[in-house]
Amino acid sequence: ALTPEHLCECDISDPRDGHFELTVVAYDYFAEFATICGLLSAFGLNIEEGQIYTFADAPAGPSAKPGYGQGPRQRAKLRPGLSRKKIVDIFRVRPVGDASFTPEDQARFTAELRTLVGLLDEGQFEDARHAVNRLLVEYLGKRRGSFSGLLHPVQIAFDNSQSPTDTIMDIRSDDTPAFLYAFANALAMRNVYISQARIDLEGGKLHDRFAVRNRYGQKLTDQAEQQQLRLTAVLIKQFTHALTWAPDPKKAMEAFDQFLDLTVQETKGKAREEALAFLSDKKTFPLLARLLGASDFLWEDFLRRQHDHLLPLLHGYRDAPLTTPRSAPAKALDRAVDRSKDDAGRKEALNRFKDQELFRIDMKHIVEPDTSLPDFSQALTQLAEVILERSLKDCQAKLSKTYGAPRLGNGKPCAFAVMGAGKFGGRELGYASDIEVLFVYGGAGRTNGKAHIENSEYFERLTQELLQWIEAKQEGIFHLDIRLRPHGGKGLLANPFDEITTYYSADGLAAPFERQAMIKLRHAAGDAVLGKQVEAHRDRYVYSSAPWDVAAALDLRRQQLKQLVERGTINAKLSPGGVVDIEYAIQYLQLMHGHRHAMLRTPNAMQALAGLVECGIVSRQDGENLRRAYLFIRMLIDGLRMVRGHAKD
Repeated sequence: ALTPEHLCECDISDPRDGHFELTVVAYDYFAEFATICGLLSAFGLNIEEGQIYTFADAPAGPSAKPGYGQGPRQRAKLRPGLSRKKIVDIFRVRPVGDASFTPEDQARFTAELRTLVGLLDEGQFEDARHAVNRLLVEYLGKRRGSFSGLLHPVQIAFDNSQSPTDTIMDIRSDDTPAFLYAFANALAMRNVYISQARIDLEGGKLHDRFAVRNRYGQKLTDQAEQQQLRLTAVLIKQFTHALTWAPDPKKAMEAFDQFLDLTVQETKGKAREEALAFLSDKKTFPLLARLLGASDFLWEDFLRRQHDHLLPLLHGYRDAPLTTPRSAPAKALDRAVDRSKDDAGRKEALNRFKDQELFRIDMKHIVEPDTSLPDFSQALTQLAEVILERSLKDCQAKLSKTYGAPRLGNGKPCAFAVMGAGKFGGRELGYASDIEVLFVYGGAGRTNGKAHIENSEYFERLTQELLQWIEAKQEGIFHLDIRLRPHGGKGLLANPFDEITTYYSADGLAAPFERQAMIKLRHAAGDAVLGKQVEAHRDRYVYSSAPWDVAAALDLRRQQLKQLVERGTINAKLSPGGVVDIEYAIQYLQLMHGHRHAMLRTPNAMQALAGLVECGIVSRQDGENLRRAYLFIRMLIDGLRMVRGHAKD
C-alpha cells in the first residue's frame, strides 16, 4: 500500500481482553521508532508486547542513492521508491488505568501518525519530536505526581554473538511512562540505529531486546560505548518514572537528554562517581523533573554552562534554608572572594557566587511549591544587598590605589550610599527582576591620593566601576537599573546629598511620578548614616501635606497603557487589572494619607496595604482581595519569566 503519496499504513485490531494490536507499515526514517512509541504513550497506551522489523526490497541499480538505513542522520535524496527500506512494527497495547481507545481515538491516532511520518519524510525531525512531546504533555499532566518514590533495578546486557550484523541490547526493568520513547530518542540522538526490537511484558516486568548498530552500520563492540549506553538507559528509565512531576514534561525530557550527555560523557573520575551516586538517590529524579521541566532559561543559562556546579548545588540545596541572617551569605561571599589575589579574580569569584546563590534561591522557589513569595523576595533582596556591599568594597579598594580616598572640604571622609528603589527598594524582587538603585555621596571635595581628582569625578568613576563589576545574566537579569536619579538618563550617575534634597523637593525639578517612585527608596548598601539621611528626606518629601493630583496620575496611567501594552495582548504587569494597578492604587493612597499615618510610610506594597486596612482607609474585604490578587499576579509573572528566561510579562 505504500506509495510516495501514502507514506505509512496503520491497522488496529478489535480489542481482545482489553488489548489492541497495532500494525504500522511505513518507509524507514530517522527516529521513527521513537516517534511511534511516543505517540502510543501520548494516547495512554501501554506497550506490553512489540515486534519491530526493518527490511528492504531487492536493491536497485548501482546508481541508487543511499537511503535512511545507511546512517540514521542521512536523508535519502530520492522520494520513497523501491530501493527504500521499510518497517513493520507490531504492538500489543493496553490503555492505562481507566483510559479508553475508542474508534474516534483510533482515527485520531492514525491521522497523527501520518502527519508525523510526513514530517520525518521532509527531514523535520525536531518538529516531529516537538509534536509528540506536546501530545505527551497533555497525557502526563493527567498523571501528575504518580511517582512512587521507589527506584527499581534495571538490568542491561550486550550480546554480539546472536546476530552477524547487530548487537543485541537486552533490558529488563519495571514499566514507566514514555520510557521506550525517551530511550529510543536517546539512541537516535547518539546515532545508534535500531534495526529490530522485541518488547514483552513478563510478570509485570518489561523485557526489551533491541538489535542495534552504530552510526557506521557496525556492531557496538567498544566497552566504553556500551557502558555509556547502559548508564543512559538506566538514568532515562529512572527519570521517566518521575516524569509526571515535571511542570512541562517536554522541556524535562529534552533537557535531561543533554544532562545525560554531560554526566555520562564529560564527567570523569571521582566527579562521575559522585554524580552517579547522587543520581541513585530516589529523591533526585522528582527534583530533576521539576527543575528541568520548569525553564529553558535555567537549563541554558546555568545547568548546561555550569554543569560541574549543578550536582553539589542539587545535593546541598535542602540543607540551606531559603532565608538566613544577612551575615551568613556575607561571610560565605567574603571567603569566596578573598581567595583571589587580584581584581579580576575577585570580580569573577563574586559573580560566580552571585549566579550560584541566585540559582539556589530560584531552585528552592521552583521545587518547593510551599515557598511563599515574600520569603522568595526577601532571599533575592538580601543576596542583592550582599553583592552590592562586597562589590562596593572591592571597587573602592581598586580606585584607592590610584586616587586615594574621597574627602569633604573639611578633610573628613566623604560617605557614599547605595539606595534601593523599585522592587529592590520594596524588598519585593521576583524571578528575573533587575536591581534599581540610586547612588548618593556626601558632598564636594577631593581625593587624598597621589592623583587628586574631584569627588564628583571619583564617584562617577566608582559607579561606573560598580556597574561593570556586577555582571548581569542574559536578558538583563540582575542588571543594575540606574534610571531613577535626578534628570534621569541625562544626569550624573552619582549625586551629592544636597543635589538629591534640592531636586526631590516641593520647589525642585522632580516630576510628580518621581515623587511616587521615591516611596520605594531605602538604604541598601554603603554608608548607613548617609543612607538614613536620604530616607529621612524621602519621608519629608514624599509624605508632605502637599496635595497629590490623582486626576493627572490616572491620565499618566492611561498614557502608559497606550504606549506600553501592545494592542490585542494581555500584559500581566501593565494591562488594566495587572499588578501595576494594585501597586499604583496603594501608592496613591500612601501619598494622600501618609502625612497623617506613619505606618503607611513603607517601601513594601503589602505592608502599606496592611497599614491602609488598619487605618480604615481600605476595607478589610477589599484589602484581602487586593492582597490575594497581588500575590497571584506576581506568581504568574514569575512563572512567565521562568519559562521564557527574560523579564517580559
